[in-house]
Amino acid sequence: MEGRNFIDGRWREGATPFETINPSDLDEAVGHYTKAGIADVEEAMDAARRSQPGWAAFNMQARADFLHRVGELLVAQSRDIGTLLAREEGKTLAEGIGETLRAAQCFHFYAGEVVRPQGQWYNSMREGHNVLVTREPVGVVAAITPWNFPIALPSWKVAGALAYGNSVVLKPSTFVPGCAVKLAAILEEAGLPGGVFNLVMGDGRAAGNVMIDAADALTFTGGTETGRVVLKRAAETMTKCQLELGGKNPLVVLDDADLELAVEIAANGAWIQTGQRCTGTERFIVTRGIHDAFVERLEKAAKSYRVGHALDADTQIGPVANLPQFNANLEFVKNAQVEGAELAAGGIALEARTRGYYMAPTLLVGTRNEWACNQQESFGPIASVVMVEDLDEAIAAANGCDYKLTAGIATTNLKSAERFRKGSQAGMVMVNTPTAGLEYHVPLGARAPSGYGPRETGSASAEFFTESKTSYINHGAA
Repeated sequence: MEGRNFIDGRWREGATPFETINPSDLDEAVGHYTKAGIADVEEAMDAARRSQPGWAAFNMQARADFLHRVGELLVAQSRDIGTLLAREEGKTLAEGIGETLRAAQCFHFYAGEVVRPQGQWYNSMREGHNVLVTREPVGVVAAITPWNFPIALPSWKVAGALAYGNSVVLKPSTFVPGCAVKLAAILEEAGLPGGVFNLVMGDGRAAGNVMIDAADALTFTGGTETGRVVLKRAAETMTKCQLELGGKNPLVVLDDADLELAVEIAANGAWIQTGQRCTGTERFIVTRGIHDAFVERLEKAAKSYRVGHALDADTQIGPVANLPQFNANLEFVKNAQVEGAELAAGGIALEARTRGYYMAPTLLVGTRNEWACNQQESFGPIASVVMVEDLDEAIAAANGCDYKLTAGIATTNLKSAERFRKGSQAGMVMVNTPTAGLEYHVPLGARAPSGYGPRETGSASAEFFTESKTSYINHGAA
């Protein structure tokens, strides 16, 4: 695949060429791209600034129709984009197609948001007055996205921004830029006015700084430490921020849990999509009575997965997405063993029919909640087990980690589920369902340091993509 930057409605060569490699087959180059230079990024931000007022004034039905058309094009091209995603990021083909269809759903949802009522009307305390609260576009939105969801994440950010009348500059991860290039081509095909959407590929710090400084709002998904750097930079210009960051998500399993269901949701949360989900499960907090049976079955589940080439029909788990993450995963397992963790399954590199970044689903047992393996995000197919005595200790352990993204519980007791839901400090709580697997019409987000600023997705995203204006109207004036 050949990919260029998209600036002010035109495809542009960048300053520095680079290529992406198939993590399922290290001998295959997937795409050839060029990184935007600083001047290119500045031009993209300028184009977004110039075009935004016109897009904000665009007829609302025409804007809704445009977003719906983008969704339809994503559906029509879902197999091609899903295949590219599988080759460039390492998800299985089914997962790649599924992610592309989710991207389409996001555009369809936000097409509806365009024509849904925005704003509120209040009676005033003053005679002859009314109070009107309206929402207006925040302006130019900078979007910086990671490598783990290369079409869905850019789509829900871009669709939301466009729906509320903003212009956008998107910078995807250089590990997986192909899907963002495809999205830009679809936006162009659908008839988006030039400059309203811009795509720049480049190194995070240099390009990101220019984007933060020139934008009215920044939506960023990535690691917590990078998020802290981004937030400090944004504070200098008071750029509005929405940060979706790291997770170390727990699943509590109580003695009364349906064991079969508990193992199913645990395995899904920990290892599907190679564990490369910020909402994936990395900690199993298990009460003593069910601990041994749960671990025995979960170990078997870990060893049963077929790990292989992302495009092979029988593959259940694809490769790790890139070499830095692959090396970090193996190092994480080594360090956990030094701490005292027992390796019950996985933890090793695997071979397949092609050279790739293959890793066995990994289960660490006999761990303590305060150990680094239960406090630091691995972002790989790695999960550990902590044994506790009861629900109170389980809630304390679940909350006993800085990250506050998602948390889950497996139990057949509604009272216990409700106690956990109320006691959890996570931004999202799952009961008898995996910690990963979110829906596009409801808020996504967490407390710091797992998140910062207004929530993503659904109607709640209006809080980030718009600014509210309160107007006092004296309708009794002559």
